[in-house]
Amino acid sequence: MSPVAGASRALRAQFFVLGVMFATWGVHVPTVKGHYGLGEQALAIAMLASGAGALMALAQAGRVVGRWGPRSVSAAMGVLCCAAIACLLAGAGYAGLLAVMLAFGITGSLLDVAINTEATEIERLAARPLMSGFHGMFSLGGMAGASLGSAAPALGLTPQGHLLLASGLGALVVLAASRAMLPVPDKAAEEKHPLSLPRGPLLLLGVLAAMGLIAEGAMYDWSVLFMTQERASHASTAALAYASFSGAMAAGRFGGDWVRARLAPRRLMRASGVLAALGMALALALPSPVAALAGFALVGIGLSNVVPVLFSAASQAPGVSPAHGIAAVSGVGYLGMMAGPPLIGLVAEHSSLGAGLVVVIVFAVFMALSAKRAMRS
Repeated sequence: MSPVAGASRALRAQFFVLGVMFATWGVHVPTVKGHYGLGEQALAIAMLASGAGALMALAQAGRVVGRWGPRSVSAAMGVLCCAAIACLLAGAGYAGLLAVMLAFGITGSLLDVAINTEATEIERLAARPLMSGFHGMFSLGGMAGASLGSAAPALGLTPQGHLLLASGLGALVVLAASRAMLPVPDKAAEEKHPLSLPRGPLLLLGVLAAMGLIAEGAMYDWSVLFMTQERASHASTAALAYASFSGAMAAGRFGGDWVRARLAPRRLMRASGVLAALGMALALALPSPVAALAGFALVGIGLSNVVPVLFSAASQAPGVSPAHGIAAVSGVGYLGMMAGPPLIGLVAEHSSLGAGLVVVIVFAVFMALSAKRAMRS
């Protein structure tokens, strides 16, 4: 096996573990809330602590990855990220939870930048699109993590036991996989200034990433509630909303490299925005639960390659290193991801959840219209 092929397999394992960790946290949000006796506001602040940690880390991610390399950073941050998940229920005080969530945000975002930087190098060496497939492993990891979490009680695992099992296995995979990663030449170590607000093309890429992540988060956070509240669906049917979206997104990402090899980035971005907008419009316009599930699946396919395409474009931005470009776009994207749920919730509170989800259509149309300006080809 060639070093590039071995590194590619190792990197897929890293993306998979990151997806499992995020899903494991998501599965245990109710558990954390009950363990610490939190209200909605206190839980939201804990989530914001994770976002704040991510933004803090992204401000230095280019320098850190440039100095130490993706291989070392992914090994260290991957293990620490898994350790943070293992400690979610370890304490009894709210301050301890905030510290754990802050650490989760810091380590998860640094791991994210490191493996995406490695992905751009592997894609360059292989001379063919690979980024979508890597992100497909993140989606697959999310599905696997959620499945393990739902099966844990039947397997006799306590919540703490599940956290220890998932994080322990994740840390072992990260350590083993990092050994096969390639050393990535990066000029980020020569750059002395921390990340600042991106400008020009990078800012537009970041804005598009934010819109894509807001739309993606809206599906994860609100689609099930939309089915029960707006379409009067049974709980078992409503649960399919998450499955239809995430399954379609995973499929779209695994097929995305084949598509990227045949479509220019701007054309793919334009098509992605149009498909996501049409899917959301279908889900909102027709009263049938089946139509809503079909619409959510179209949104998943439409959004599946937005982040991979934007990260690839950011890694090729002139004048900055790949790590700095990815960190800059990720930073703006995280800001959008943090602001998105309150924005949709605010609209839903004063109107309806369906009205709030119109945001997805607006942002998807903006992505389609901005593709030509944002992409060089």
